Amino acid sequence: MTYKRARLMYEVIATVLCLFISTTSSLIENPKFGEPIKNVTVPVGREAIFTCVVEDLGTYKVAWLRVDTQTILTIHNHLITKSSRISITNSENRTWYLHIRDVQEHDRGWYMCQINTDPMKSQVGYLDVVVSPDILDYATSADMVVEEGSNVTLRCEAKGYPHPRITWRREGGEDLHLSHGLLGLIAYGPVLSIHHANRQDMGPYLCIAFNGVPPSVSKRIMLIVNFPPTIQVDKQLLGTYDGFSVTIECHSEAYPKSINYWTKDNGDIVPQNEKFFMENFESSSYGVHMKLTIRNTTQPDYGSYQCISKNIVGEAEETIQIYRNTYNFTMKDSSKSSIYHADLSHKDSLFLGDGYYNSAECDYVNQLLVASTFLLLTWPRSTRTSIKL
Repeated sequence: MTYKRARLMYEVIATVLCLFISTTSSLIENPKFGEPIKNVTVPVGREAIFTCVVEDLGTYKVAWLRVDTQTILTIHNHLITKSSRISITNSENRTWYLHIRDVQEHDRGWYMCQINTDPMKSQVGYLDVVVSPDILDYATSADMVVEEGSNVTLRCEAKGYPHPRITWRREGGEDLHLSHGLLGLIAYGPVLSIHHANRQDMGPYLCIAFNGVPPSVSKRIMLIVNFPPTIQVDKQLLGTYDGFSVTIECHSEAYPKSINYWTKDNGDIVPQNEKFFMENFESSSYGVHMKLTIRNTTQPDYGSYQCISKNIVGEAEETIQIYRNTYNFTMKDSSKSSIYHADLSHKDSLFLGDGYYNSAECDYVNQLLVASTFLLLTWPRSTRTSIKL
């Protein structure tokens, strides 16, 4: 009887002690979160790290879960998920880190840090996975060839997260021809419309995709505008003197590039030789400055010259007339005193109506002027009126 009572007393005391220890432990161990979980934003392919700070964890355990799929990733120091990209570390049983390596777009979502108290305590953080832009070749315009006056639509599509913004520029910095006749250096949106494209619209265009995640990307789209030749002439009538050189010029524009040459009024093509010297200078991707110099001009060289440009779209020509000047020299007699004026300010050149010519070209005329001046000054005053050569 005494044994049974002693055993019963032992069991009662043990039960009370257990309850006391349990109650005391519960009072001492009251884990709580030290700070909120911060949302994480990383580019695809990088590592994301969530941080969960727990105060007074005691014997309780921390777990990480994927909220949207209700997947348990880790429990305390044990890895539950089979993904080799996920790992768990902690610092002094207080700060718990969830590591997600080589982040992919499908990792985007909410993640939960949980303490197994009763009731359960938890907090969540969001993983945002950003992706740099990439232009979609299949949905973006390729190089284009159009006829002048056509309407042109250039398209550019890109993927990325956030969704990329599209801007347009011209590679050389020229103005874009926007709607309603406006000009601008930049246009926005996936579609660039050019109404009645002309030769000034020809050239490379840049479609640029940017979403705040470096690097931005661009694609170069070449716009070719075909048009028949057009020719402009500054002077269609030029005079010169026998023995002088004269240069005639034309400005041609055409695309595709034109074949350019000169003909005489009889239709013969002007050859390149000691008499005729031809030069062509490209003034732009579609412009050519044509020059023809005729040396030591003689009677057969006067007349009409045609500058001609041809391409597969069409052809054009302009005519320049070269005529022979006569030598003129006038001396005037003043009623009060005799003043004979000759303009010798240009000692190395002579002005002949269409420009100054160098001394090598005007020696002949200079000699005539000197001789004429001498004769006029030595003649009697009554005969000093005017003389023409």
